[in-house]
Amino acid sequence: FTAVSRKREETDEKPLCPVLNCDDCGKRFSRTSNLTRHMRVHTGQKPFACEFCGQRFSRKHSLKRHMRVHTGEKPFACELCEYRCTKKSHLNTHMKVHTGEKPFACELCEYRSTKKSHLNTHMKVHTGEKPFACELCGQRFSLKNNLNTHMRVHTGEKPFACELCGYRLTKKSLLNDHMKIHTGEKPFLCELCGYRCTKKSYLNDHRKVHTREKPFACELCGQRFSHRNNLNTHVKFHTGDKPFACERNPTSKAVERQLGLLSRSHKLQGGSVETPFSYNSILLF
Repeated sequence: FTAVSRKREETDEKPLCPVLNCDDCGKRFSRTSNLTRHMRVHTGQKPFACEFCGQRFSRKHSLKRHMRVHTGEKPFACELCEYRCTKKSHLNTHMKVHTGEKPFACELCEYRSTKKSHLNTHMKVHTGEKPFACELCGQRFSLKNNLNTHMRVHTGEKPFACELCGYRLTKKSLLNDHMKIHTGEKPFLCELCGYRCTKKSYLNDHRKVHTREKPFACELCGQRFSHRNNLNTHVKFHTGDKPFACERNPTSKAVERQLGLLSRSHKLQGGSVETPFSYNSILLF
């Protein structure tokens, strides 16, 4: 080697970075700052606090991203639609809506999803896991959000209001369904008869007219029904449950629909009440 080539060779050699090990988990780092930040995973230290809500974070970058909740900033925009979001990861997930990509598949059924968290939630359908319980009635749920929504049954809270008629509901999805009453939108179509409706569940129920499917059976007499509500109504004939009372006639009826027919049949004529249907005929309706 010449003196020039030997000098070039010595210059090209880079000094080795010191290796820093985490004493708790053995993870290795090349920088002290990275090790310091990592140690917060073990210590639970969160030195960065939001000045608006007090929420704390272990990283300054996480705090900056959180601040977009308060400022409303959504710097990541979809090039195919008007969707905007606060995190790049959310945009990446959203893009699968356009590509149709669903990389996470359930091993027990044909369900596929765009996010691993959605798949984890779905798996509770198979495991029956419901870790979230209502403290007031004991009903259990697989998702914390479902429990929060359920609590409105007890509190009476209805935070979602229709801007056109003032009707209030407990869930945003119910408000979206309600708005179709005003718009006349019926996006779900029966391919066999042309029936249209506002909800997918209504269409699924309607299709039983064509398939003659009756999955709900009475345990007492074996009679079958296409809808669970019809089964619940039928069971009251066995139990004698008559929760609906006519305001003009103290005799209770087992079905609210029967109550409507009975109430409409009462017509005041000179102080008398005309009742064209007998009690027995109403019960047998």
